[in-house]
Amino acid sequence: MSVYVNSDQFVHIHALSLVTYLTSVNYVPDIRRVYASGVTIGGEDEPAAPSTRPQSLIFSFLGIYALDHGGAIASGSVIEVFARLDVSEEAVRSTLARMVKRNLLTRHRRGRKAYLGLTPHAVAVLQDGRRRVWETGAVNRDWDGTWTVVGFSLPDSRRSTRHDLRSRLIWAGFGPVQSGLWIAPGAKDVTGLFDSLDVDDHVTVLTASAYKPTEAADLVAKAFDIEQIARRYRAFLARWDVPRPLPDAPDDLVRQLLLHTDWLQLVRQDPHLPAEHLPPDWPAIRAEQVFHTRAAGYERPAREVADGVLDMLIP
Repeated sequence: MSVYVNSDQFVHIHALSLVTYLTSVNYVPDIRRVYASGVTIGGEDEPAAPSTRPQSLIFSFLGIYALDHGGAIASGSVIEVFARLDVSEEAVRSTLARMVKRNLLTRHRRGRKAYLGLTPHAVAVLQDGRRRVWETGAVNRDWDGTWTVVGFSLPDSRRSTRHDLRSRLIWAGFGPVQSGLWIAPGAKDVTGLFDSLDVDDHVTVLTASAYKPTEAADLVAKAFDIEQIARRYRAFLARWDVPRPLPDAPDDLVRQLLLHTDWLQLVRQDPHLPAEHLPPDWPAIRAEQVFHTRAAGYERPAREVADGVLDMLIP
């Protein structure tokens, strides 16, 4: 690892963390962009392998190797790492440029070299990703029986806003019970969810509990596609719950980045439904165990590979 000291720059210290792969400068991105890089599901009985875009992988890389201490990494290092994943130099440079433009990365120069650091906005969304993985997790065993309810009504003249609002609700883990009425399990902090949409006068947010004749299990089945969620977890298990995952990958750094990216895509698309209203063989239970085991196993060898590649700046 090459390390340069400069009081105007940043320090790199490795910290295991995961990332979100937001593509918008808004805290809650356009769901159409984010889910375009999510798990690709095959037929009902044969889930396909996940598909990811370069930005998802780059954010995983930055979340693991630059998050906690504001490390700035040479763009050449990023290109070298992603060559291991068969991502072209052109694709990496283009993705990094877009991330700079969207206020996710900042450029710092030392001589002829360019280094990339995280903006406060990027730090915030990466930390959100880490909370979802290490604190929230994939299995909701602590549901208190309450729901966050969002009701809204927008005129046809604001059809585009209505679409954006639905996209943000999906991203935040809500599902539609009926037209204009969405629910999510537990008390959800929706602060910022409606920012820039100018819908405060058209939205009502409540917490509620189900009473007969409404059953919580019926709400789960009605508002959320349980089988689609399960297929995503089965696709993850098909890739990672095997004796030697990705045997053709060049090293454990590659496996680490793919594992973390796959997993964060899963938990970000999972509405975190109450375990008591899901099948007893819910695949997220096994998938979470596999993720933690694989993440721990890749940690040391991946860091050793990264230390031989990364060119960093420290203050």
